[in-house]
Amino acid sequence: MTTSADGWPPLSPGERAVAIEVLVHGPLSRSEIARRLNLSAGSLTRLTKPLIESGLLIGSAEDSVPPEIRQGRPSQPLDVVAESRFFAGFKITGDMVYGVVTSLRSDIVARRDRPLTTHEPSQVADLLREMTEGFARDFPRLAGIGIGVGGRAEKRAVVAESAFLGWSDVPLAQLVEERTGLPVVVENDVAALVEAESWFGAGRGLDRFVVLTIGAGIGYGLVLGGKRVASAEDGRGVGRHWPVNPDGPLTPDGGRGSAVSLLTIPSIRYQLRAATGHDMSYEEILAGAAAGDPMASRVVDEAARALGTLVAQIANFVMPQKILLAGEGVGLVDVAGPLVEETILAGRHPQADPVHLETKVSDFHDWARGAAVLAIQVLVLGSAEA
Repeated sequence: MTTSADGWPPLSPGERAVAIEVLVHGPLSRSEIARRLNLSAGSLTRLTKPLIESGLLIGSAEDSVPPEIRQGRPSQPLDVVAESRFFAGFKITGDMVYGVVTSLRSDIVARRDRPLTTHEPSQVADLLREMTEGFARDFPRLAGIGIGVGGRAEKRAVVAESAFLGWSDVPLAQLVEERTGLPVVVENDVAALVEAESWFGAGRGLDRFVVLTIGAGIGYGLVLGGKRVASAEDGRGVGRHWPVNPDGPLTPDGGRGSAVSLLTIPSIRYQLRAATGHDMSYEEILAGAAAGDPMASRVVDEAARALGTLVAQIANFVMPQKILLAGEGVGLVDVAGPLVEETILAGRHPQADPVHLETKVSDFHDWARGAAVLAIQVLVLGSAEA
């Protein structure tokens, strides 16, 4: 879907480049924008005029000053009108829908969560309509919706496959658009999170950047040249086929010694249950390991080694400037961080650059924000790469 949000006509490639530069890195002076995009002053004026007239960018008082007078004056910055439009973002899990409203610059200005009591697509769409209507009452300039789903999405409109929801070929964008009257973008939740972190978060301004998520599953996203690398494997559960310990455990959630079998929350809980007969929460397992419980410590240490091995492999082959570790399972690093670091070092050349591993303590609202960012990219900017 490439339709611009209400009130903004579709952007030309040049206008889009200027808008993205200001949105992500602004406010910026005209001279700095021209330098970054290798544009002449005349070309930049031509490209920024419709952006200012449409209300996407805000011009300075300098715009009304004739060029012959303006020469020699300090260049005034251009910026986006961050609150000219708002966007709803939703993250759908197996039992909850997490919703946020963001400004054009992805700042979260509202949150609303609802339990998901059914996976029937039309009823899920009804729930999204109710949540959107609640947001729209407070933010009447709501311009679009982004939805992140654990699974594989096609054409940013159809949930092709989602094991969490039991869906196959569900036209979710159409269902929600029919109910809300707003344009909708649907994408794999990890892809949406990567876009948000690349544009506005930990990966801002970086050419080579990786997002690794651990939680209910394993998520991986790669940014090269400042752009997310889209792949046919997005949403297919890459962790199931990422071996980290050939002698590791075999669990119902993955092959022997795979990242899924060692690192995901369901697998860690399964291993404790199989060994002790007791069902413990992830938080209880981490607390037990921190307190020195032998069985909890063994399972957590195995997970820490798996994470360190995975990070070292990524660093060896991708050479990213930063790896962001996110997801509901990042508490593992708080308990077993030294072992993770030790394993990373063991898997790297002694003279290799240190791995810049950043851990983000977050909740599902960050994933919902990622979906809103995707809506901004596609609906406002018409970004083909988004």
